[in-house]
Amino acid sequence: MTDKLQTLRGDVFGGLTAAVVALPLSLAFGVASGLGAIAGLYGAIAVGMLAALLGGSRTQISGPTAPLSVAMSVVFVDYAGEDLSKALAIVALAGLIQVLMGALRLGSYVAYTPYSVVSGFTSAVGVIIIVVQVLPLLGTEVALGGALKSLQSLPDAVADIDPGALVLGLATLAVCIYWPNRFKKLLPSSVAALIVGTLLGVLWLKDAPVIGEVPTGLPDVNLPGIALGDLASAMPAAITLALLGSINSLLTAMVADSLTRQTHDPNRELMGVGAANVVVSLIGGVPGAGATSCTVANCRAGGRSRISGVLCAAILLALVLGLGSYVDSIPHAVLAAILIKIGFDIIDWRYLLRIHKIQWDNLVVLMLTLGLAVVSDLVVAVAVGLIAAAMTSARQVERLELQTVVSTPLLDMTFLADPEADDEFDLDIDDPFSARAGLLSLRGSFTVASSIKLFGTMTTDIAGHEVVIFDFSQTVHIDDSAAMVIGQLIDAAIDDNVGVIVMSLSGETAEILRVLDSLRNVDDGHIVDNLDEARVVARRMLGL
Repeated sequence: MTDKLQTLRGDVFGGLTAAVVALPLSLAFGVASGLGAIAGLYGAIAVGMLAALLGGSRTQISGPTAPLSVAMSVVFVDYAGEDLSKALAIVALAGLIQVLMGALRLGSYVAYTPYSVVSGFTSAVGVIIIVVQVLPLLGTEVALGGALKSLQSLPDAVADIDPGALVLGLATLAVCIYWPNRFKKLLPSSVAALIVGTLLGVLWLKDAPVIGEVPTGLPDVNLPGIALGDLASAMPAAITLALLGSINSLLTAMVADSLTRQTHDPNRELMGVGAANVVVSLIGGVPGAGATSCTVANCRAGGRSRISGVLCAAILLALVLGLGSYVDSIPHAVLAAILIKIGFDIIDWRYLLRIHKIQWDNLVVLMLTLGLAVVSDLVVAVAVGLIAAAMTSARQVERLELQTVVSTPLLDMTFLADPEADDEFDLDIDDPFSARAGLLSLRGSFTVASSIKLFGTMTTDIAGHEVVIFDFSQTVHIDDSAAMVIGQLIDAAIDDNVGVIVMSLSGETAEILRVLDSLRNVDDGHIVDNLDEARVVARRMLGL
């Protein structure tokens, strides 16, 4: 009983702490998404509650996150044309895709996204947040349309600075940066900055632009709509939102596991957060995923079960029902300063500061993803980054796979000599130091990555022999591309009057070669189990 009370106490403290952290962040992310501050709170409540109940992690706190809020702003402006109903329909599609990914048990594969793509995207999100939030920090409205639009509007904003907003923003930023570490356990720096900045705005700098009237109470439920003809153009954005949210949630769940020594179910997590995002689209909220800062706060405060996540969402719901009159007084510059600090912290400095030491392939992927995300949009950046990462990974796999192809010339005097002959050398062998037979050993795995080079590499080795033995004794795996190439090699060798022997074929390798008919031109008598049998067949093929 004592253990249960201790766990409940930890969950209560964890939920309270996470709610304190989530409040200013969800307001800020709502503004950053283009949907409004209250949409951020709606997202934090709906995603936080449903993901806690349905997700695969017991301690993860979910809600709007920096990557998804920035991606949502791109979706809202570029893919939905500032049509809220269409933007929310894309969110619903993304949620359904996440549910489907979980149902198909693809959760574990999402974590295989290369770190260079994750780092490039994460750093780009940080840069975009900083660039976009500079305008409200100066007292100007946010320029919807991403970082480039904000940079274009920057000269006008500098020429027309609102001194009150700038002072509020700088004061808030100073609190975020210099808030003493010993106070952070009691009051996180973002909450302290929100309180200090808002009080300064209410009591002193009253002319700075504020959020304004915020609706209170429960949100209206509306079905998002999208024309059938727009479905194809909306799908890339929905897929990207789904991937970003999935990666965000699963990486945060891994952080939670490391803090609590628990294990999460990645597929259930995707289904839970996907269902939550579908519900969010019905109430006009910002889509969400695992929120790392809130999750860490929850775990460190003692949260160990789903109760902490449910409690966090319930506290935010209670605040929303009576918070409107307080939230509308928060200056835009205060939220902008909090977001700028978040953006700076999001940039992957640990990786970027070692940029001169990473492989150039990964550097290209990193810079491509980061650059496209800033100058184009996150959807395109992630898609191109994943393709570029796949290509560079394929090159690395190609080198590793080709290193396991071993070509061994078999000297006639040792391989072709008649073991029953009295003489040291078989008298039928003209030159005992020639190697009319060769052994091609395919060790390890062979995939599409090495299939093209495999043909060129092995063709050269085959050409120097009259008989070639394909040795599959140490072959672990071949995919259909490699199997087709092996079939082409065998056919090319036979066309060039080179005898082909297949040795030690078994298991999955034998199955795929037979299914794809790669051995169609190899006589059954030329398929052997070991090198002794191959010797007998080779002697017969060479007329010895």
